[in-house]
Amino acid sequence: MPYILLAAFLIALDRVTKLAVAEKMPLYDSKPVIDSFFNLVHTRNTGIAFSLFADAQPFVKDYVIPLFSISALVFIVYIFSKTESAGLRTTLGLTMILAGAAGNLYDRFAYGYVVDFLDFYVGAYHWPAFNVADSCITVGAGLLLLESFRPRQRTDQEPESA
Repeated sequence: MPYILLAAFLIALDRVTKLAVAEKMPLYDSKPVIDSFFNLVHTRNTGIAFSLFADAQPFVKDYVIPLFSISALVFIVYIFSKTESAGLRTTLGLTMILAGAAGNLYDRFAYGYVVDFLDFYVGAYHWPAFNVADSCITVGAGLLLLESFRPRQRTDQEPESA
């Protein structure tokens, strides 16, 4: 239950921040927050996280990307159903990925694009703009990656290695 509440909170945070940016900032506007490091911007991303596939053909943007997002959601729900005794990092990581995928999928179906507004850069090095949902997906994937490096505990049913 706490993970459902966390996912709902993250989806709501994603929606509220995207709506606030879309309402308060003209499209393609930029407002410096930390000089030479971070701006708030208002962009529309028709691709996936960090603008990947933004220049893809309409078929890819209209059908392949949403189908991929739906498949990811179904897969995560399936994984959740199979990992009742998963560790905190695994459950938290899956929750964050689920929330991020759901947040961006909602926008894709409702508007045909996702609002991105977090813009980080250092000198000439510039990261593509992203949003709360993209952050959730990235942090969730990072947590799953960290968990994959953790040594697995042997159960009583498993034989010892030779």
